[in-house]
Formats: sequence, structure tokens, C-alpha cells
Amino acid sequence: MGVHSGSLPPPLIRPPVRMKQQRFNDQFASMYELAVKLSKQADADALLVMLEGPTDWEELRKRAGREKILAAADSEEVLEGATEAGLATVVLELQDAPVFEKLTQALLEGVADEILDPNSEVVAVYSGFDPGTIDSISFIRLDEHLGRLTARDLRQIETSVPLETLKCVVDLAVDIGREGREGKPVGTLFVVGDTRKVLTQSHPAGYDPVKGYGRKERSLADARVREAVKEVAPLDGAFIVSPDGTVEKACQIVNADHVNITLSKGLGSRHWAAAAISKDTNAIAVTVSESNGTVRLFKKGEVILRVEPFRLAMKWKDFEYEPPSVGSD
Repeated sequence: MGVHSGSLPPPLIRPPVRMKQQRFNDQFASMYELAVKLSKQADADALLVMLEGPTDWEELRKRAGREKILAAADSEEVLEGATEAGLATVVLELQDAPVFEKLTQALLEGVADEILDPNSEVVAVYSGFDPGTIDSISFIRLDEHLGRLTARDLRQIETSVPLETLKCVVDLAVDIGREGREGKPVGTLFVVGDTRKVLTQSHPAGYDPVKGYGRKERSLADARVREAVKEVAPLDGAFIVSPDGTVEKACQIVNADHVNITLSKGLGSRHWAAAAISKDTNAIAVTVSESNGTVRLFKKGEVILRVEPFRLAMKWKDFEYEPPSVGSD
């Protein structure tokens, strides 16, 4: 046995973990060729390939012809080499999530990264039943599929704002982004939570349409209040919403400092105000873009969720599971 004098023993060097390959075998090839054929016949906008391991990217590119390919996986390592082969890529980081949630996230990321248009039609090929085996093909219309976001999207956001309040505000913002008012696009801003501190950094833009009403008459839980908010959304300024969903003030100018904030090119003063107030307080800011209706959630000065204004109404759905009945096969 060797003895190391005057020094620590050499560190244990572990061999690198090898990722399991998603082999382009006969099963994969058959399903992929069917997906390519369906994509061409349906004149789909893209072919989504959702994988659990690296594969032969050149073969995917060659067999797809001119079809646009979006490769999705849970890590960057799995997708290594895909971009060089001419494929667009999306990293999911949803290792333990259900297939439906992974598909939804891949499509959302594709829209957010401007790889896909919000109204695209996509053919997806993936492992739906047997892990590691490409066995499923789906034809997806994004405006229908992505309208069914799950409450899990917001539950993952660590915030002091109750989920029900956040859902209510996001639903309202999406309605405003999709519908506008009288056929015209409308942009607006909601600041939710940490109300006392938010109000110290805000001042009236002028007339406040909620002033003088009781708390029940300002609660977003009431459908009539939500409709009234839509009517006054075109006015300048932000809606300040308390954690219980009460509109405390409307038409407020936010005065938070913009220092050390970085936003994507093209976002205007409303988004800068949202980023600033969310950085200076514990509030969540929700913006509706006047140009395209896109809804963005800001926390700590950064965009944490983006929702596109799809033609169909958004429906919140939790995971549903119906156990088999006793005695069933």
C-alpha cells in the first residue's frame, strides 16, 4: 500500500457519465419518415423531434428534406451537434415532467425564440409510451394546444402573491392582449403584491377610475370588475393590485429606478417600468404589449414567463388523473 507523506491523497477521479444514445434504428426511422410525410402533406410549418438522448443529427436533416426541424431535449448536452447539422434547438430542463408538459414547453419556447409563429401547425414525433423509443406522432395547431396552459406554469414561480390572484391577473391580461378594445390593440400594466411599497413608488397619472369604490367593488374575482378593467385599460398608467386581488389604484405612473436593468431590444417604457418596480419590490409585474398583445411576467427585474395572445381563450388546467375502476383489465 502506498503512503503519501506530507500531502493529501490524490482526488478520486470519476469517469464521465455517458449519455444514452437515441439510436436512429429501424423503429425510429419508420416513425420519423411517417412524420416527415405527414408534415409535407399537411404543409406543416415545422417538425418537432423530442428526444431523450443524442442521435444522428445529419440523418434527421437529410431525411427531412426542406422541412424545418426543431429538436427538443432536457439538456444542452443531448442537443450537442444539432445546431451544426442545421436544426433549431430548444432545451426543456423538465426531466421528470409528463410528455404533454414537455411538448407544451417545447412549443412555447419555440414561439418565444421566434422559431415558430403563434399560429403554426407542427408535426411532433416523440416517446409517448415506451421511454427511449420513438413511438408517437401528433399533429398540433399551436393556437389550440398552447391555449391550454397549466396552473403549474405559475405555481413554479416562487412569489408571495397567491396563485389564484396571479392566475386571475394573467387571465385578464391575456384577454386584453387578445381582444383589445373596440378592435384596437391595447397595452397595459398590472403590478401585483407588495402593495404598500409599490404605492410609495407610484403617483397618479390623473383621473383614477377606481377611486371611491368599496373593496368588494374593486375585486378582480368579480367578472363585472374584470370587464370594467378592460374598459379603462387603454388609459395611461398601471393597475396596482393587492395580494387578495383588489385593485387598489388605477392609472398610476411607476417611478422605480431603471438602473442595472437589461431588456430585450424593442420593449418600451411600459416594460421598463415593470422590470424596475419588480426589481425594487417583491411585486410581480404583468405587462400587455400594445404592438402584439404578448403578456410578460416580471420578477426581480427579469421576464420569468411569456404568454402569447392566442385566438382561443386560455383555459387553466391542473394535472388530471382518473384511477382505473376496480376489476378493469
